[in-house]
Amino acid sequence: MSETNIDPKGLIREAYKIEGITLEECKSIFLDWAMGAGDDPKGEIQILLDRHAVGRDEHPMTQVLRDGLVEGDAPRRRGGARGRRV
Repeated sequence: MSETNIDPKGLIREAYKIEGITLEECKSIFLDWAMGAGDDPKGEIQILLDRHAVGRDEHPMTQVLRDGLVEGDAPRRRGGARGRRV
C-alpha cells in the first residue's frame, strides 16, 4: 500500500517533522487521519508505525499510533435502568 493511500494528506508524516509537537496535538492529528482511514485502520496504523516510528520511540505520535492498535472494550451504554416504569 502506498503512502498516499494510507496518509493522503501527509498528516502523520508531517507530525513526525514538527519539533516539540505535543501528545495532545498528535491526538488531534491522529483523529483527523482516522476519520479518513480505510477498511483496515489497524493495518494502516501498523504500516505508518513501520514507516515513521523506527528509532522514534519517544515521539508522541508513536505513542498515539501504538494506542490506536490496542483493542478497547466494547462500548456500553451508561446510566441507569432503561424502560418504562409501570
